[in-house]
Amino acid sequence: MYRNILVALDGSDTSNLALREAIKLAKDQHASLRLVHVIDDSPAYLAMDDSTILTAELVEKVKAGLRAAGEKLLSESAALAREAGLDAEKTMQVIEGVGSHIYDAIEEEAARWPADLIVIGTHGRRGFRRLLLGSVAEGLIRIATKPVLLIRGG
Repeated sequence: MYRNILVALDGSDTSNLALREAIKLAKDQHASLRLVHVIDDSPAYLAMDDSTILTAELVEKVKAGLRAAGEKLLSESAALAREAGLDAEKTMQVIEGVGSHIYDAIEEEAARWPADLIVIGTHGRRGFRRLLLGSVAEGLIRIATKPVLLIRGG
């Protein structure tokens, strides 16, 4: 039985499928639901090509925009949970250092809360696309200390 279910959200269609599945599972298990969104503020993520000059002001605007979008995503997701009769907790984690990964932040949140299950969407990329883009879900299942439920996109 799962008492604490953490669902990782990024706003994608696959993430929305994971949210719906986590809501169903939380209702069925009478479990608590926690929504987590991770923002990557690391300098490598914010870097642009050589022709773009990043001023401190522009970087702060980008960071503020990422936080605002994350808050909106969490609020909309919590509203979906409320419509289903659940009161979901929400949290946003921020990665600021080079070398940290989104999946590390999800695992840390799952341990801190503590989650009994992590639900995350996966795009199911294969071959060259997987090599180029990587996968948060794949990284998470490699390091997770809790069970992980992967929800595959359509």
